[in-house]
Amino acid sequence: MALEFTDANFQETVLGSEKLTIVDFWAEWCGPCRMISPILEELSHDYEENVVVGKLNVDYNPEVSYKYGIRSIPTILFIKDGEVVDKQVGATSKQVLAAKIEAQLS
Repeated sequence: MALEFTDANFQETVLGSEKLTIVDFWAEWCGPCRMISPILEELSHDYEENVVVGKLNVDYNPEVSYKYGIRSIPTILFIKDGEVVDKQVGATSKQVLAAKIEAQLS
C-alpha cells in the first residue's frame, strides 16, 4: 500500500530512505490524480522489495510542494539518495512508470 508522506515526515521517510522512493503529489479534487492512484498501488506491490511508493497531498503539505516547485498535479518525483532522479508530470500509464522505476533500479 502507498504510504502517506507529509511535510512532517518527508525528511525521514523520503530523503532518508535507502530505497528508490516515488512521491505522488496529488489532491482529492484532482481527477487525473484519482486515475493514477490504482496504478501507484499496483506498483507499490510489484516493487515492494526495492521501492517505497507514497502520496503527498499538496493541499495539506505546502512546504514540500513549494520546495520541489510543484505547479501541476499529478506530479510524480522519483527520489534516490535524497535527490530527484526522474519526474513525471500528468497522468500516464503503468508501463511508463514501471520503465522509469526499472531505469533507476538497474
